[in-house]
Amino acid sequence: MRLGITGHRGLPEQSEKLVRAALQGEVRRHRPDDLVGVSCIADGPDTWFAQAVLDHGGRIEVVIPADQYREGLPEWHHTTYGTLLQRAVEVHRTGLVESTSEAHMAGSEILVGLVDELIAVWDGQPARGYGGTADVVAYAERNGVPARVLWPEGAARD
Repeated sequence: MRLGITGHRGLPEQSEKLVRAALQGEVRRHRPDDLVGVSCIADGPDTWFAQAVLDHGGRIEVVIPADQYREGLPEWHHTTYGTLLQRAVEVHRTGLVESTSEAHMAGSEILVGLVDELIAVWDGQPARGYGGTADVVAYAERNGVPARVLWPEGAARD
């Protein structure tokens, strides 16, 4: 099973705990020897999911939206990003240089094209900018990739 991830970054600590637990439960539904998680490994759900897949014994593939993507992520996340990138069995690139909303959406489109199912850590609200979680879910649905929304009771965005 090839699972992809999209989700809101910058969640409050209590929401992080709820989402991490939900992601671990979702990952455990699959046999480790058959599980490939596909992620852009941004801070937040992307990383929590990738780590849960690895902890479960699965493999990860990484999509890099742009050459300058890492630099656009919080500095405190760079070490984790590098560690997960090294553990990837395959890396996919858009070929874009600047880390823009368009590059992020292009990366998400590649990700959706690689997976059997998309997990969306999504509050159901419209995207706050182009390429946000709602846009990725809509793209998946338009392309026949099922999206499983994970938004635990008690989770909040801000």
